[in-house]
Amino acid sequence: MVAESYVVVHNIAKRHNVGTLARSATALGVSELILVGRRDFNSFGSHGSTSHIRFRHFHSLPDARNFLKEKDCDICGVEITDNAVAVNQHPFKRSTAFLLGNEGTGLSAKECEICDFFVYIPQYGGGTASLNVTVAASIVLHHFGVLFASVWAGFSERIRDGNKFVVAERPAQQMRRNYCTEMADSIIEERKIRRQNASNGFFDENGSGESPSNLLDALFGD
Repeated sequence: MVAESYVVVHNIAKRHNVGTLARSATALGVSELILVGRRDFNSFGSHGSTSHIRFRHFHSLPDARNFLKEKDCDICGVEITDNAVAVNQHPFKRSTAFLLGNEGTGLSAKECEICDFFVYIPQYGGGTASLNVTVAASIVLHHFGVLFASVWAGFSERIRDGNKFVVAERPAQQMRRNYCTEMADSIIEERKIRRQNASNGFFDENGSGESPSNLLDALFGD
């Protein structure tokens, strides 16, 4: 059995976290980093790793969910909920997409709705209420990788050279820098949705009335 992992980026607030999240995703064997909503992202902290991972974009959470379900993929919310399982219990059964919450507010109700189950990261010290989103993603992805390597075929540790792991050759460029490209029909559909939303007096799914540029600042601003 071959399983894959995905990371879904929807409502991360800190600008630098997207780049460092891509770096962890690349190191831990993630197949794709899925952007929902905005296609723009900031690669600060990625150390060039954005060239080694595939980005995919969807306009909405239901669109992302439909794609993942076509891949026979579970969606795992990383959040402390009443029914969340400790990640060190390794509750993963197949390909899994990990959805992490906003740094301040956690997963929203809409995000929780698309999740099949939840995991949380046990803490043993009392100095903080939660972990940085990229740190949390790294821990969860590593646990998935450990199970993947021991139970499923296809995951092996990267070769090392001295005190570093060997970096693969840079693949052909898949997108403009800091921008997840799409097919022409998808871009046309996005423009159509924007025109419809504008005519109704709003731009985002929450009906806030903010412009796309302001929404980008809200999602990826410091």
